[in-house]
Amino acid sequence: MNEHRAGFVAIAGRTNVGKSTLVNRLVGQKIAIVTPRPQTTRRRILGVRSDADSQMLLLDTPGLHEAKKELNQRMVQVARRAIAEGEVIVAVVEAGDTLHPGDRIVLTDIRALKHPTIIAINKVDRLARARILPLIAEINQGFPGAEIVPISALKGENVDELIATIKRLLPLSPALMPEDEYTDQTERMIAEEIVREKIFLKMRQEVPFSTAVRVDEFVEEAERNLKKIRATVIVDRESHKGMLIGAGGRTMKEIATAARIELEQLLGAKVFLEVIVKVERNWTQDPRKIAEFGT
Repeated sequence: MNEHRAGFVAIAGRTNVGKSTLVNRLVGQKIAIVTPRPQTTRRRILGVRSDADSQMLLLDTPGLHEAKKELNQRMVQVARRAIAEGEVIVAVVEAGDTLHPGDRIVLTDIRALKHPTIIAINKVDRLARARILPLIAEINQGFPGAEIVPISALKGENVDELIATIKRLLPLSPALMPEDEYTDQTERMIAEEIVREKIFLKMRQEVPFSTAVRVDEFVEEAERNLKKIRATVIVDRESHKGMLIGAGGRTMKEIATAARIELEQLLGAKVFLEVIVKVERNWTQDPRKIAEFGT
């Protein structure tokens, strides 16, 4: 009888190192939104990869960073709790000539947990391989005992090696979730995240960070294979509301259209999406409001 392994795998790292891209790659489905903006991920998101010999419960976590504002502090708390859940930790760092100071802080924090750890050097497609060798040597010296796997989450380069390494470190266990499931997110939560992603991709400056999305109504009409979604975009300034709506409502219409098209692909149904914008002043500093729609 073949051995089967299963367990929680925490994907950890500072902001913008490619954690969500990696989780999506490992799951084989888009479960986490991806943008160039820092602090895109706010929730702990679970993705499931089920193979014949293993099941990985992958925890995508908010980026670890110096948190001064209330919302940032909440995100870091979410990340630290999720990382501690991992029976295996994949610490994602960015390829370069030397270890980024933020990556070094993350690795030092993770080392204190004493969990089996893999250090995934991401974005190797951006550099010649010879340039990564000093970084590998530096990590080996500072963090002995950790597995090191250079990868490109975006291109899929060497991800099979990372998968094999994760499997080897997982505990012997039967599958922990049904094998046809790939996330614990509800369709309502997916809709909120996709709308927020399209806002991040469309807007510039500081508007995205102070933006939250709440789905107020999610109605399924099975006979028509239709999902009706009504969502509210929350911002903390009147000026941000005007920027999001745009002249003649054009900007929000483009955001909603992009979100609807992707939701139809992800949910396998026709989607009617209505989006409004509401101002909640300083919501990112209010613990109650952050709990309601911040993370």
